[in-house]
Amino acid sequence: MALYEHVFLARQDLAQAQVDALAEMVTNIVVEGKGKVVKTETWGLRSLAYRIAKNRKAHYVLLDIDAPGAVVAEIERQLGINEDIIRYMTIRVDELEQGPSAMMRRNDRDRARGERGDRPDRGPREDRPRREDRDAA
Repeated sequence: MALYEHVFLARQDLAQAQVDALAEMVTNIVVEGKGKVVKTETWGLRSLAYRIAKNRKAHYVLLDIDAPGAVVAEIERQLGINEDIIRYMTIRVDELEQGPSAMMRRNDRDRARGERGDRPDRGPREDRPRREDRDAA
């Protein structure tokens, strides 16, 4: 069986329970096709780069799938029919990423920075030299 990363964008006016139901629908299609969903991540409601069908935001969901190609074709057929799905994309990969995806790691890093946006790896602002001092050296 092949490995795939599948991401879909659901309309912004859906409740989180409805988005979870869409992810469950995709999972059921995979299981019925003798595949398995290795990981499911809900990235939440995020802004789009540009408006799609009058939507400025969308719910993002990532699924790591281990299934035959026919299952992926069925997933894409079902999502193409569904009015709640704005966009979807499936990519075949050589191996699935272990642990959280890059988007989830980014969210964790942003939370670690705190409210001011300080970078924990650089220390407090007072300890760093001012730009004028650096340029003079």
